[in-house]
Amino acid sequence: MTEQGLGPDDIDDLARRAQGGDTIALEDLLGAIRPRALNVCRSVLPYSADAEDACQEALVNIAHKLGSWNRNGRFTTWMHVVAVNAARSAYRRLRNQAVPHETLPTERPDPRRTSVIAGTRIDLLEAMETLEKTHPQYVEPLLLRDVYGMTYEEIADLLQLPLGTVKAQIHHGRKMARPLLRDLS
Repeated sequence: MTEQGLGPDDIDDLARRAQGGDTIALEDLLGAIRPRALNVCRSVLPYSADAEDACQEALVNIAHKLGSWNRNGRFTTWMHVVAVNAARSAYRRLRNQAVPHETLPTERPDPRRTSVIAGTRIDLLEAMETLEKTHPQYVEPLLLRDVYGMTYEEIADLLQLPLGTVKAQIHHGRKMARPLLRDLS
């Protein structure tokens, strides 16, 4: 079963049945959402193998955290956040395993290598890591709006926050993230 053959209501129905303990519905749900989860992971991680690993982690997390979907919004919106978090977690793990920066030759970043699929940039991920340490409330709304293109209303519904709060968090997050981004021109 693939997501293309299922509409949003079908996906929500599968998720509700899976929450109720239907293991066949859970398998069908994971198969249906896998392409979407993989696309989310690819938008953060530039290499297919890394994105595949993060997607698998996202699917495991979705299966384990399925009970936390509160059914207020679309399941796919909730799933999107879980997949983003899995991809960011994989990025942090990969970054921590990388060769220390001091041993690499110093050169200006090549935009062809620092940009990844769907316009997400490595410097943006690093900026979000920095921002998360001081103002974590801004990171998720900012990523959902500016990287994943969700509407303010979708973000407010997903995060269960007033619309004005979401807009303010995104505005302040942008202001704080801007100086952390590298000029790649």
